[in-house]
Amino acid sequence: MAYTESSMMPLGTVAPDFELPDLLHGGTVRLSSMPPAKATVVMFLCNHCPYVLYINPEIIRLVAQYSPLGVSFLGINSNDAIAHPEDGPEQMGPHAKTVGYVFPYLYDETQETARAYDAACTPDFFVFDGTMKLAYRGQLDPSRPKRNPIPCTGEDLRAALDAILSGGPANPIQRPSGGCNIKWKQVPEKP
Repeated sequence: MAYTESSMMPLGTVAPDFELPDLLHGGTVRLSSMPPAKATVVMFLCNHCPYVLYINPEIIRLVAQYSPLGVSFLGINSNDAIAHPEDGPEQMGPHAKTVGYVFPYLYDETQETARAYDAACTPDFFVFDGTMKLAYRGQLDPSRPKRNPIPCTGEDLRAALDAILSGGPANPIQRPSGGCNIKWKQVPEKP
């Protein structure tokens, strides 16, 4: 597992739309058809990455705290399920229930959504304001298993959400997230 940092999509980018199957609740989720929210957090996650597993309890706390304040949360798994069956669609619903996800956990089989967001790692966080413009992208907080094994606080993401909810901009000084690289599908070589 190579340590990879997020690509840092330009602030102000309009959220790329997508329609993906929700493997926790069933059905599909289309971003543009979601009810309006004060902020929308799009998280690239997966089932097996130790960086995601390390911060899952803090993600659960954030969702519990900020959902009642008008923040929507979506998790997306874009990993190649052939090469990494532990991230396959049949594993996602049970995994989400085990770790306590209550938000949609979406499967990006084609990896088109990850590419549209320029997602690079798991976890990778994107926070859009009420007009669906990117206000924050980067780390949850400075904690990393093995690299910086301090308790997870979610301080960076919390600060961004607090700023958006109070009507202000997020701090423009934002640090990249870091974790396992997204497991991209191998493109067959041309004969």
